[in-house]
Amino acid sequence: MRALILAAGRGERMRPLTDAVPKPLLKVGGRALIDWQVERLARAGFTDLVVNHSHLGAMIEESLGDGRRFGARIQYSPESPALETAGGIAKALEFLAGEPFVAVSGDIHTDFDYASLRERMEAIARDPASCTIHLVLVDNPPWHARGDMGLRGGRVTRGEPRLTYGNIAVFHPAVFREIAPGTSLKLFPWAYRFVEEGRVTGEHYRGPWDNIGTAAQLAALDMRISQ
Repeated sequence: MRALILAAGRGERMRPLTDAVPKPLLKVGGRALIDWQVERLARAGFTDLVVNHSHLGAMIEESLGDGRRFGARIQYSPESPALETAGGIAKALEFLAGEPFVAVSGDIHTDFDYASLRERMEAIARDPASCTIHLVLVDNPPWHARGDMGLRGGRVTRGEPRLTYGNIAVFHPAVFREIAPGTSLKLFPWAYRFVEEGRVTGEHYRGPWDNIGTAAQLAALDMRISQ
């Protein structure tokens, strides 16, 4: 199974930490954030991985290598400049074999069971007209109290009450084929069109999940893991 790890962000709010180190290589519990993601994906059966990168991307390639030490095979999709989430995914399609794939951010830390997405991938492959995207949503963190989107009957909506997109998703590659290579494009609000068409399913994950946006959040997570 294939997965894309998104690691091209600049990490502006993490400066000066990210001036010399790309955000996914910042450490918690003695390991780089992206290492946790690669290991958990590989253990869940996602052994064909693609990592996109931009800022200090050579350091990410040097750190992860070919993925062999994780029991995976890693390919890289470099961007210069960074293309945002939707643009970055569109550029990486050449590595994803035309099949539904998982996409996760390289700078989140979670205990989410990636193996549970296998069923969602199979459903999207069977009937992309009915469902072309599956999103994992989480409780709204303090820094994003208004949330992003609603969830009703297993379908994502634009209504209330809102949850936060957890930066974990399954996509059919056809979603991104209309995006010209090299286009810089954010995933939202662009992808809300598929929500409005009723083609996006979702789930509410209530387990451990951290999206590291500040040095204080990084330090708090490091302390929690270390303890």
